[in-house]
Amino acid sequence: MEARLQKVLARLGIASRREAEEMIRRSRVRINGVLAHLGQKIDPERDTITVDDRPVSTQQRPALIYLLLHKPAGVVSTCDDPQGRKTVLDLLPKELREGTGIHPVGRLDAESTGALILTNDGDLTFGLTHPRHSIPKTYFVLVKGHPSKAALEMWREGIVLDGRKTRPARVRLIESLAENSRLEIVLQEGRNRQIRRVAQQLGYPVIKLHRTAIGLIQLQMPKAGFLNEGSYRSLKEDEIRFLQKQIKQIPIKDSAEVRRVEKA
Repeated sequence: MEARLQKVLARLGIASRREAEEMIRRSRVRINGVLAHLGQKIDPERDTITVDDRPVSTQQRPALIYLLLHKPAGVVSTCDDPQGRKTVLDLLPKELREGTGIHPVGRLDAESTGALILTNDGDLTFGLTHPRHSIPKTYFVLVKGHPSKAALEMWREGIVLDGRKTRPARVRLIESLAENSRLEIVLQEGRNRQIRRVAQQLGYPVIKLHRTAIGLIQLQMPKAGFLNEGSYRSLKEDEIRFLQKQIKQIPIKDSAEVRRVEKA
């Protein structure tokens, strides 16, 4: 049965759907010996797929993996880094990071820390990074200065970034220090460096940013304790079901189709 190539690669655990699209753009993928193109439909039962000239087996998909990682500062949320920086995959043992197709879901800035999901479930990754997803993410943020009530209210109601207003957010002042302030922020969207950009625009630059939870998935577990920085754990069944439920209503399309819908 034919399907879009990037979807097939994701389901085989080669990469997330967006990463598969980038691999195709970089001419790393061939179908029956011919360079693949974005949006191409193939039949994995009949067509031969190669990535970097290596054949891809369509008979055996790697077991699905769902992890929660506590990302340290200085580690990038990618599978590889042209600058040679440590990536989140470098924090995993060899048997998890090689040959499984595991990748980070979304990103945390290199200087940010906290909860990050890793998986080789391409459909889950696509749903969780889709513009329509609304899983709340909780952050503890240290900002410079002391935001006024008016500034906090503006943050809650939304700030215009790149010509588009951010969604309403939950913003709570936790503590006022001598020169800085601690905030708890809950977002239901994940625009690029959103918290840092909003804070900068309001005049209270971020000093530290730490993600504590993704929906009900938390670094701090009631019975298991706190997940240490640089460590990871497998998601529990109820956590996986929670994620799958959140993306159930999101249409599964490739990013080119999503862009066309957003422009309409």
